[in-house]
Formats: sequence, structure tokens, C-alpha cells
Amino acid sequence: MSNDALVCELNGVMDTVVVQPTPFCNIACTYCYLPDRDAKSVIAVDTVKTLFRKIFASPYAAPEITIIWHAGEPLVVPVAFYRQAFEAIEALRTEAIEVRHSFQTNGMLITSEWCDLFKQYEVGVGVSIDGPKPLHDAHRVTRSGRGTFDKTMGGIRCLQREGVPFHVITVVGKDHLDNPDRLIDFYIESGIEDVCFNVEESEGAHVSSLFAASDLQARYAKFLTRFWSLARGTGKFNFIREIDGLLPLVFRPNESLMRNQQVIPFAMLNVDCHGNVSSFSPELLGYKHPAYNDFIVGNILTDELEDMMQSGAMQAMRRDIEAGVQACQAECGYFSVCGGGAPVNKLSERGSFRATRTSYCALAQIAPVDVILAAFDRVADDPDAIAALAKASSAAAQWPVTAVT
Repeated sequence: MSNDALVCELNGVMDTVVVQPTPFCNIACTYCYLPDRDAKSVIAVDTVKTLFRKIFASPYAAPEITIIWHAGEPLVVPVAFYRQAFEAIEALRTEAIEVRHSFQTNGMLITSEWCDLFKQYEVGVGVSIDGPKPLHDAHRVTRSGRGTFDKTMGGIRCLQREGVPFHVITVVGKDHLDNPDRLIDFYIESGIEDVCFNVEESEGAHVSSLFAASDLQARYAKFLTRFWSLARGTGKFNFIREIDGLLPLVFRPNESLMRNQQVIPFAMLNVDCHGNVSSFSPELLGYKHPAYNDFIVGNILTDELEDMMQSGAMQAMRRDIEAGVQACQAECGYFSVCGGGAPVNKLSERGSFRATRTSYCALAQIAPVDVILAAFDRVADDPDAIAALAKASSAAAQWPVTAVT
């Protein structure tokens, strides 16, 4: 395919930009996969300007772009930096493009000053909290090994006082699977209404303790079924990503296409604090692999996006990821929902982008879909229940949580 044809094919594809303000994190979660979380480098505002000047001028930019400040703890960089960066991005933005900022944070550093920024720019905020204190503090600890629950809850309380909308992401480990009731009680007591689960993954140097269990998929499906049933009964939850986020994919019209950002070049543009650029799964940024130039397709300070698209690393990744997608389509009955899976999990678990089903697939896609379809079978003869599912599916399609974790 020629460069012109490739650019034409990918016009308007880039709707997510993941920016690493710093690789540094102020805590040391036991399941963390980030390789450079001790490094204290901070991205320069001039790098941010160069990045978005090139994005906005490129044919790849979608009409709506979500900018996710992520990887490391973004709030260790001062509020003043983000004000300057946001103003610079707004000055460069064209009228044809809308942007939305989003943060994923451990919540410990949230103050009223941060809340002022979040409200002014309508920032999406995700807070990582792993449930009640014993579950959270078992893994989310400071660098000296102390639990972080109290400070994270302090940040959540600040968001609530200041009227800042937020969702939480809970990493589900083996101790969570038998405690859906306990999680429900915790979220209700804490005033948390929007919930996302991330199963503990094997990524980078971290090997998940979950994946050794032979009955894990069934246990996770049982967990989700119980959690969903309890949550619906309380009427106190707006959104459960693992259910509501999949409803529009399971019950979408036949003619609508499945779009998996993680397998499309530049659909997700991932940029580290030094300006190095990667694509596909954001977790690849910082990983090492000789066949793919450590997943770096160029540097935003020295290279043009069109040249990065034609780089050897991009072409090698694209070739192997597409082969994996085609293999998934050929053999997996869940392809219409996931669109080929997450390349980083294929590489981490199976050693190749060309692989098909992973343990992560079984938990993040297959188990939730089975739970939804089982629920549909139970209410298939109830028109009111079917209408409620359709309404939930339509509402979930508009919910703004991005898949980056």
C-alpha cells in the first residue's frame, strides 16, 4: 500500500492520545507493570505544543480527541503545568476538532486546587481504589510499604465536596472474587456510583496471581453476575463498565462495525515524557523488544507523523497485529465484541502479537459477555426487561470512560 493510500485509509482515525507527563509514581503497587516508575523526568510544555501542533495539522486527527494524562502518577506534576499545557493545546486546536482531557490517578494528591482545574476544563477523572481498606491496602502501598487507602479516600471525598464527577477503577485480584457483596457495600457507603474493574493482568515483569487458577473464568463470571444483580437491586449505580460498557457491543445493529482502538495504527497515539511515540496498546510504551524497535515509531520532536506511520517498527507491529486479528476472527466466537483483543496481552501472555485467545480475553471479554447473554436468556420473554436492556445499551454507548487503565 502506498503512503498516500495508507493516509487516506486512516484519515480521522486518531481519537485517543495518551500522554505521559512523568513516568514517576509516588506509590509502589505490588501488581504494577510500569518499568520506569522511579524516573522523575517531566514532559516539557514545548514538547506538548509540538505534539499537538503536529496532531491537529495531520489527516489522522479525529473530530473528537480524548487526551489521557496517564502512566506514572500524573498528579505529581503541578497544577500550573497542566494549566499551561491545556492553554497551549487550546490555542493550537482548530474549530473542527474538540478535545477532552482525562486523568487516571491514585487520588492521594487531589486538593481543591486540582478540583478547580478539573471543573474549569471538564476533565474526566478516574480514581484507582481497590475496594475497602483491607483489600486496597493489600496491594496499593507506599514506597515504604504502608497502605494508601486513607489518602485515596481523602482524594475521593475532596472530589465529592467540590462536585467533580469521577469514576473508580478497581483491580480485581483473587481476594476480590469471593467478595462482591463487600464491594457493593463499600461503594454505596462511599458514595461511588460509576465503577470499572480491571482484572489483575500479566504484563511486563508482573505475572498475575490470578491466571494460575483453572476455574478462573467461571469464578469471575460468578463474581460479575452477583455484583450486577446486587447493583441493579440497589438502584445506586450509574455505570458498571464490565457490563454496561459491553451492552452496546453485544446488542448493536448488524451493520455497525466493531472498532478496536488497540489494533488500528494511530487510533491511540502514545507519547512518553521524552517525546517518543508508540501506538496500539498504551502499555507498550516503555517495553523492550528488538523486533519492534522497543515499540517506538519515532519522536515527536524530530519526526513527522506520516514518517512514523511508514517506519519499520510500525510496519512490523501492524503486520503481526493484523495477523493476530485475522486469526482471532477465524477462530473466536467473541470476535464481534472484542475485535481482536489487546496486543499487549497477547505479547505478554503468549509471546506474540499473532496469538489469539489469552487469559485476559477470558476475563475482560468472554466472561462478561457470557454473563450478559445469560441474563438476556432469562428475560427473553419479558418485553419490559428487553426494553430496559436496550435502554441501558443506548445509555452506555454515550458513557465517557476510556479503556485505558
